[in-house]
Amino acid sequence: QVQLVESGGGLVQPGGSLRPSCAASRSIFSIYAMGWYRQAPGKQREVVATISSGGSTNYADSVKGRFTISRDNAKNTVYLQMNSLKPEDTAVYYCNARFGAAQFWGQGTQVTVSS
Repeated sequence: QVQLVESGGGLVQPGGSLRPSCAASRSIFSIYAMGWYRQAPGKQREVVATISSGGSTNYADSVKGRFTISRDNAKNTVYLQMNSLKPEDTAVYYCNARFGAAQFWGQGTQVTVSS
């Protein structure tokens, strides 16, 4: 079992930045592929960015060039640097850990982009 705790969401104006983080409970964090997903009201959950155990990254087209996913295996933590935020980025952001058939989710952190 892996417990994931997100933090760092909040309210920001359009064009601003946020850096949510996700701390994992297990010291074998390094073997897990990690990801950030989001779900806006009335919409399905969608992938935002993923990072493999080896550090390879992938991004949704809507966030390419604005968001950066990174991981610190020594701290069992994954980050999502979000720049140039837009109102359409407003959603609950969820952290995901995956290893083989095992998959775990955090409780989510709210990100609201509004003036």
